[in-house]
Amino acid sequence: MLDVPVPGGHDVIGDRAFAADPAVVIALGRAVIDGLLDGGVLPVMKHLPGHGRAGCDSHPELPHVTDPVEQLSAADFVTFRSLSDCPMAMTAHVVYDAVDPNRPATLSPRVVRNVIRGEIGYQGLLMTDDLTMSALSGPLSGRAKAALFAGCDVVLHCSGVLAEMVEVATEARPLEGPWLKRAEQALSHLREPVEFDRIVAGARLKEFLVA
Repeated sequence: MLDVPVPGGHDVIGDRAFAADPAVVIALGRAVIDGLLDGGVLPVMKHLPGHGRAGCDSHPELPHVTDPVEQLSAADFVTFRSLSDCPMAMTAHVVYDAVDPNRPATLSPRVVRNVIRGEIGYQGLLMTDDLTMSALSGPLSGRAKAALFAGCDVVLHCSGVLAEMVEVATEARPLEGPWLKRAEQALSHLREPVEFDRIVAGARLKEFLVA
């Protein structure tokens, strides 16, 4: 989670964030990305292009961020821009009024094209946050279709309800072309886990905690 929390933002991010300082978020984010890759796990950074200043929790409702793009670029976007080599990333169900006042990032071609792929420069595999979250409205098939049209490569459905899966699948498409290329590129980062020495790791953790 590379979101940068700001005063007044909802505590759904809260202590899930690494820090309120983008530089610290970047340093710790890089360490986690590298650590996951060393462990044979593909990291997914979230929530592009930034959930830290959202005024509500996107699980039950749709947040709107009203700050100007210049402010977002200088704070919220910078962590994702600095770690844009992460193999996978997840979108935010958040409306950024200065970019697209009508659609949350997950469903916004303008946010995906101009901000995520453009200003942030992220070219990896882009997935949605969970489509069943109440920040989104309408049938799940419509949510999936809109997310894919917006430029997301894959959609995420988390409830495990079979009827919902079937509905989402009606708008899912085979991975091909640029979508397949990005998926293959992400998978190419997988490697055999580095042997883990628990004693050495424990000693390093104590050093960090003391510092």
